Amino acid sequence: MDYIAGIQIEHSEKRHTRRLFLTISLITNLGFLGVFKYFNFFSQSLADGFEQIGYTINPLTLNVVLPVGISFYTFQTMSYSIDIYRNKLKSTKDIIAFFAYVSFFPQLVAGPIERATNLLPQFYKKREFSYQQGATGMRQILWGLFKKMVIADNCAVMVDQIFDNHETLPGSVLIMGSIYFAFQIYGDFSGYSDIAIGTARLFGFNLMTNFRTPYFSRDMAEFWRRWHISLSTWFRDYLYIPLGGSRVNTQRAIRNTFIIFLVSGFWHGANWTFLAWGAINAIYFIPLLLTGYNRKNIGTVAENKWLPSIKELVQMGFTFALTCLAWIFFRAENITEAFSYLNNIVSNSFMPDNFFYFQPIYIYLICLCLIFDWFIFRHDYGFEYITSLNVLSRRLIYICIALLIFIFTVNQTQSFIYFQF
Repeated sequence: MDYIAGIQIEHSEKRHTRRLFLTISLITNLGFLGVFKYFNFFSQSLADGFEQIGYTINPLTLNVVLPVGISFYTFQTMSYSIDIYRNKLKSTKDIIAFFAYVSFFPQLVAGPIERATNLLPQFYKKREFSYQQGATGMRQILWGLFKKMVIADNCAVMVDQIFDNHETLPGSVLIMGSIYFAFQIYGDFSGYSDIAIGTARLFGFNLMTNFRTPYFSRDMAEFWRRWHISLSTWFRDYLYIPLGGSRVNTQRAIRNTFIIFLVSGFWHGANWTFLAWGAINAIYFIPLLLTGYNRKNIGTVAENKWLPSIKELVQMGFTFALTCLAWIFFRAENITEAFSYLNNIVSNSFMPDNFFYFQPIYIYLICLCLIFDWFIFRHDYGFEYITSLNVLSRRLIYICIALLIFIFTVNQTQSFIYFQF
């Protein structure tokens, strides 16, 4: 549908014809996404609403399997049609190149969400292996495997235990659980992105950077410029700016902010927890928008310095605390569990009766990840910085990382979190 719509949009001279094919493309994409991912949610929510006023109805549900990666490639093909409509891109008649763009396997199931303006032209070029690009890809894959298998999978063991037993655990442990999850989802998703980008480089393709050390952000606006960049920029370019962005009156600017964050939350899954997570981030963002601070921290933290200032440390710590609070809603199975978790943080005893959940090895691994991130946050990925070192030093680092992956691989396989989206 999008392949045909793209050709028709470009070659149609009448504006209403171009708009018609764009509309067909958007309805087709959003229709598939709505049926497969959100139909049961809306049906069940409608039944729950009637139950609140005393009527009991049996919701109609579909017993279908969610297509793998549908949230990612749906947005990818929609951007293709929209960019052609905006005259930012020429349609392609090379159907092999188009289908390869849609189904490029390294980033098919969990991103980055590529734009046709970046990825599609790369399929037109003759493929020639580059040792330099291949070596770069292997380094990025190794860095991604470290974040996924050493950081994320080990944190996941702790996160599962803490969230499953949150009603009886001390408040300090529950706070630690939210921190573990912050690093689980970061290591899991950014690790996958690094693996996908590195794999693409082995084939001579360059994908966009999806993460830039988000936990070193000094405010929530900076965090969203550094977290899941391919999704946040997609919503900015195709939803937020068309709505008027922040270049409207205050009421509309607040409305636009809530829309983009709620839609972003709902994109992650058909659950009220994701909507709550989006709403919380909108609440974080609005004060920055109203005061004009949302564009203050554009550059990197500690620019041209080795260490951040005290003020920057406080800002990063506060932003990280806000992020961990929101992550509780993202991780919880439902809204009731999320509020129960928060309530138990303040109502349960704060002092732990044992230190099982504070094992130093997990703290050391998280600190190691942060150290690597700190020294490379001006670069695209974890090991790009070490290419300036001598050969012996580089090889020792590679061997140490490989050993850490071997030693800390957990027995039970942990699937990628974003595969479910």
